[in-house]
Amino acid sequence: MADNAEETMIRNLEEKTGKSLDQWVKLVKGMGELKHGAIVTVLKAKHGLGHGYANLVAHSAVGVRSEGAGSGDDLVAAQYAGEKVVLRPIYEELVKAIKAFGKDVEFAPKKANVSVRRSKQFALLQPSTKTRFDVGITLKGVAPKGRLEASGSFSAMVTHRVRLERREEVDKELIGWLKAAYDAA
Repeated sequence: MADNAEETMIRNLEEKTGKSLDQWVKLVKGMGELKHGAIVTVLKAKHGLGHGYANLVAHSAVGVRSEGAGSGDDLVAAQYAGEKVVLRPIYEELVKAIKAFGKDVEFAPKKANVSVRRSKQFALLQPSTKTRFDVGITLKGVAPKGRLEASGSFSAMVTHRVRLERREEVDKELIGWLKAAYDAA
């Protein structure tokens, strides 16, 4: 859906229903943890919205507006929706530290994680469970040791993984590994 069509739909939603998109999103968030399809079904059946409006509200409520990928901010917001919200401070701390490496750092949000690149990917940031955040790091030739594990089944795109549960675990050691990966990228 093009931006202009989406903007028109958002304006029309309020005119036709008497509620803004933000009000509809707030209502949906009060329904609890529902998947996109369930949200659309409830909005159509219980609130009388047409499919297009229900779809717009559902995508907005889960953090991905429009069909397809959505914006980077929307994708990151969706990663930390629900029970994973407690992991967001870890992500924010990592982003702050990694941005200090240089102006050429690029964060590329995907549906489940954020790829961190320079000329090539050197890290992967992912809220893996509701209590664990995984940092994937590309460190070729470095033997796994201690909390710097082999990536295993986590991702073939990186060589190592560090598991985190608290923001305080984003320490000098972890930042050093990330900086070495950045320097090698």
